[in-house]
Amino acid sequence: MSYALNEQLQAAPLWEPELIKRYDRAGPRYTSYPTAADFKPQNAGSLLGLAEQRSDRSKPLSLYLHVPFCSSICYYCACNKIITRQHQRVRPFLDTLFQELSYYAEHFAKGRTVEQLHFGGGTPTFLNDAEIAEVMVFLRKNFNLSTSADADFSIEIDPRSVDIARLGTLRELGFNRLSFGVQDTNLVVQQAVNRIQPTALIDEQLNAARELGFRSINFDLIYGLPKQNLMLFGETLNTVIGLRPDRICVFNYAHLPDRFRPQRHINDSDLPSPAEKLDILGLSIERLLEAGYHYIGMDHFALPDDSLTSAQQDEMLHRNFQGYTTHGNCDLIACGPSAIGQLGDTYLQNAHDVDDWSEKVHRKGHAITRGIILSDDDIMRRALINQLICHFQLDFSTFSEQWKIHFHTEFAHELSLMKPFSDDGLINLTDDGLYILPRGRLLIRSLCMLFDIYRQPQTEQRFSRIV
Repeated sequence: MSYALNEQLQAAPLWEPELIKRYDRAGPRYTSYPTAADFKPQNAGSLLGLAEQRSDRSKPLSLYLHVPFCSSICYYCACNKIITRQHQRVRPFLDTLFQELSYYAEHFAKGRTVEQLHFGGGTPTFLNDAEIAEVMVFLRKNFNLSTSADADFSIEIDPRSVDIARLGTLRELGFNRLSFGVQDTNLVVQQAVNRIQPTALIDEQLNAARELGFRSINFDLIYGLPKQNLMLFGETLNTVIGLRPDRICVFNYAHLPDRFRPQRHINDSDLPSPAEKLDILGLSIERLLEAGYHYIGMDHFALPDDSLTSAQQDEMLHRNFQGYTTHGNCDLIACGPSAIGQLGDTYLQNAHDVDDWSEKVHRKGHAITRGIILSDDDIMRRALINQLICHFQLDFSTFSEQWKIHFHTEFAHELSLMKPFSDDGLINLTDDGLYILPRGRLLIRSLCMLFDIYRQPQTEQRFSRIV
């Protein structure tokens, strides 16, 4: 199996538009299984009590902090955010955040090392230098932040909200990874989504970040935005490839104005057609592979010497609420409005509204409102989906031994649904295992859905398209 896996990882995904159209449907991104759409309102005390019982105290921790503030609105955005220029709103937010962190430090962090830290949002760099420093001081006082060279401390960057001096401060505070929200480098597209940021600014900050010693830099791109076309996005790809970040994520824009109010600023007539949108994705894959990027999975690409690439080749890659990660062995403590954590075999999600989140934290120390307790079947299927979405193969004998099952009996129904995938050359299904072939790699989410017992046709509307 190892030989087949390594051989397969060296093969580029094949772009076949007709096949893509046939299998493209709405489906989860599988940052968790079960997905957040399957969480239910729960008794928070019971959830946390069970999490405390089941959490393996020998496991390291990952911390996620959701900072909801943005100073301006990006029309494509579907994140949980607060648009404000009133910086004084940060103080009560931080006070609440510290109270929530204190609760988790007391109940879940004793004797455990934090290997991964991520500031997301919103715009984390809405906080000024002193405020970010205050958060880091608090974290170091209340949690055991790893000093290992392998620790990942990352923050999402809006290039318009930082300068070289701020980057230097972030590096001094211990951050070693950055994620830049680039989206598109063309002015006409930036104007259409209300996010104007000159390429020269991104170039300057990228070079400074490298000189400052940031270990890894990610660029987020979005395809399907208003005013985009194949030629313009080709120019964006030329620019990004020339800058050569360590990782690139090429996300699909899901236009859902009924659900996300900012998207109502976008005219449907300005959006690329479904066919052109697929052409843009096809061009992105072709160009990034030609430029030497390794296809990790779904919409993620990384340079050959990046840790994601190494982890995938060593069969150590995982997927969690922060996407592909090399720290899949961690319990995840998540703080801030709408944040989702994983403690033991429980998933827990905070109140979405910042005022509701704040009221609950001040009253109870936490703001959990939804979640799920994983069954034994959930845990097994989670492992299966993680294996497929990260490594594109599954050895039935190894999996059966690990989970004390007979694979062909346990998953007889799922196996019976795979004939179209096999006939179309997406997979190689044998008595010994399941291999995702190059032409099936872009459609991995569709295959994972066969093993998802929560998916019903009426639930698909809650998700974006697979491609």
